[in-house]
Amino acid sequence: MGDTRGAVDGPGGTGTATAAQRGPTPEVSTAGRSGRPPGITVRDVAFGYPDRPVLRGVDLRVEPGELTALIGMNGCGKSTLLRVIAGLLRPERGSVQLGGEDLAGMSRREAARRVALLHQSAPPVPGMTVRQLVRQGRWAARGPLGMLRGGDDAAVTRALADAGVTGWAERPVDALSGGERQRVRLALALARDTRILLLDEPTTYLDLHHQLEVLGTVVRLREERDLTVVMVLHDLGHAARFAERIVALREGRVVADGAPREVVTPRLLADVLDVVGRVSVDPVGGWPVCHPDHPLNH
Repeated sequence: MGDTRGAVDGPGGTGTATAAQRGPTPEVSTAGRSGRPPGITVRDVAFGYPDRPVLRGVDLRVEPGELTALIGMNGCGKSTLLRVIAGLLRPERGSVQLGGEDLAGMSRREAARRVALLHQSAPPVPGMTVRQLVRQGRWAARGPLGMLRGGDDAAVTRALADAGVTGWAERPVDALSGGERQRVRLALALARDTRILLLDEPTTYLDLHHQLEVLGTVVRLREERDLTVVMVLHDLGHAARFAERIVALREGRVVADGAPREVVTPRLLADVLDVVGRVSVDPVGGWPVCHPDHPLNH
């Protein structure tokens, strides 16, 4: 059984924000950020619980700067794989490398300096303002004593601006809408100032407007910050539109991997999602469009 290494993330359309929301873009040092972002290499990773195996020998290579979407049915291992890559779960077998460095040899804090994970859900933070929550993303860089000093550093200011939440900085988090809170949580992940960003179902519980807004923001920030991004998505249509690459999991194994135009087919709908459907091509954007018809009866 894999053991838990502990949380490393602190408390829990187009997507383009207005100038008022984003605020002025601060000058941020690029020291140590030259060159391409790190890639991710997962080799023969297995993980499970006493009564249930979850990952069964996963091999995956995410190229530096790539935006990859993980898809699959509930329980297929998508979220678990993200947590293994983030160093939150230790695999029973296999290895994970971030930019060629073995994750198993890193401390919690070292891993947190290299990869940020936006969880699917987060606990309530009563009484905490947006600024106070986003500051929590700096604990890996500043350490316990540094966090006691308070105040923003350039990474916090930039995270607030990049996520378009500068205008809400003094508002209580629990007074925000679901879509607004999701952007604040994205700012929390960005405050880590890592080159690898993992997102676990970032559009969960959001209406269509805010889904497109969040995904558009992720695409923009991948370009502006030069990030390697892996996100779990339930909506295959969103994955086909926004990701460069789709990796499909079924029962803890990778069963399809490639560009959306290559892998999004009626067979994928049936083999991975248990759905009978059709696939067409968007006449404007050129990405695959799914037309699910009915559940597949086995």
